[in-house]
Amino acid sequence: MSGVSAADVPGPDRSPLRVAVAGLGWAGREIWLPRLVAHPAYTVTAVVDPEATLRHRVQQDSAVPYAYDSVDDLPDGLVDLVVVAVPNHLHSDIAARVLRRGLPVFVEKPVCLTSTEATALAEAEREGGAVLLAGSAARYRADVRALIAASATLGAIRHVDVAWVRARGVPDGGGWFTQRQLSGGGALVDLGWHLLDTVLPLLGPAAIAHAVGSVSDDFVNDAAHHAAWRSEQETGARRSVGDVEDTARGFLLTEDGVSVALHACWASHEARDRTTITVQGVDGVASLRCTFGFSPNRDPVPVLTRTVAGEAVRLPLPEEPVGAEYDRQLDALPGLLADPANRGLAVTEAHRTIDVIERIYHSARPTRPGRRPALAGRPGR
Repeated sequence: MSGVSAADVPGPDRSPLRVAVAGLGWAGREIWLPRLVAHPAYTVTAVVDPEATLRHRVQQDSAVPYAYDSVDDLPDGLVDLVVVAVPNHLHSDIAARVLRRGLPVFVEKPVCLTSTEATALAEAEREGGAVLLAGSAARYRADVRALIAASATLGAIRHVDVAWVRARGVPDGGGWFTQRQLSGGGALVDLGWHLLDTVLPLLGPAAIAHAVGSVSDDFVNDAAHHAAWRSEQETGARRSVGDVEDTARGFLLTEDGVSVALHACWASHEARDRTTITVQGVDGVASLRCTFGFSPNRDPVPVLTRTVAGEAVRLPLPEEPVGAEYDRQLDALPGLLADPANRGLAVTEAHRTIDVIERIYHSARPTRPGRRPALAGRPGR
């Protein structure tokens, strides 16, 4: 099965990309499927999910021609792209299987759960000759783009503070998201991936020399702190005791001396969900306060400021609806798929991100005597 060429990029006189959506959980149903159906650059040709009742209901509701139990059942020549939105522990395996067939893949974050999986994805991409692209929605936010532009005026960057703290936002109400074997981790894998995906490009090519951190799980099994707006219960998720962290804190240091403080938190004592990114440079500071994601308990408008020599100036930001970053990423995908220079880039970035996550998990220690935190990661380095 061949991949997408430049001639396949949708345009005024070209056919839309034919897409299969693999995985019909919350992300597949609520984020990707409706946007793909509505976008003129795509036509959803197939849905894939092992749960037959769900698969056929979604197929009928979205008027999708074909439905399959597995990506292996997709006939040759049916689709030009597979969007992978399955549970975390299946991301790399399913993406690799599709790539080896020569089919391009767009995989929801986290792209992988270990460095070993990242290496396997790189091999599958080379073997199949297809392109893997990764969900990087935060980079497509208008306010994040404005922050990146403002950061370019700050001179050499010395430090970045980045945090995504929810008031009450533990996902899934006890489903797979809070089971380490299926999710790969808690808030660090979920929210932290977005934060690292936003911040690491600001640091340039320098390697991360040190990455340490801590985790805690004070809220993960407290129903009062679960996200009412984000649940998988209707798809049959079984309520169970979570064994992942709800809070992670990390500190990174690059080989050229730039530092990063990271805070990812599913639940807290805050009144609202907030995301903050502060970039400190030699010539000034840029700070963004907003709310990533879909939670309705959010700051009403994002605020971006630049401070130089004690004077803080609020920078203009365009208005955009919640979730616009996902539409904007779909706008960009056809061009990214058609450019062979993008082959290998997503895997390289994912390898850098998961390496940091693994190292933070490995360094994490109990937050109080006698309590063992939920840990995921690899053995000592």
